[in-house]
Amino acid sequence: MPISDHNLVNEFPEYKDDIHHLKMEDAHFKKLFDEYNHLTHEIEKMEQELIPSTTQEEESLKKQRLQLKDTLQGYIRASKAAAEKASA
Repeated sequence: MPISDHNLVNEFPEYKDDIHHLKMEDAHFKKLFDEYNHLTHEIEKMEQELIPSTTQEEESLKKQRLQLKDTLQGYIRASKAAAEKASA
C-alpha cells in the first residue's frame, strides 16, 4: 500500500502556483514533471501489486523519483528567484 500521495503539489504545497505556471510555460519543466508523475504511477502500481516487480526494481524507481523530485525542486526555486529578481 502506498504510504502517501506523492503528487508534486502535495510534496511542495508552497509552490503550487509556481508548479502550475512552469507546467504551462516551460517545456523542459513539463517534461520532467510528466516523468515524475509517470514514475509515481509505476511505483504505485508496484506497491499495490498490480504489476509484478522485485523489491530492487521498486527501490530503484523510488531512487529515480527522489532524484527527479530534487531536480524539480531546484528548478522551481531557481525560477521563483529569477522571477522575484526580475520584478524587483
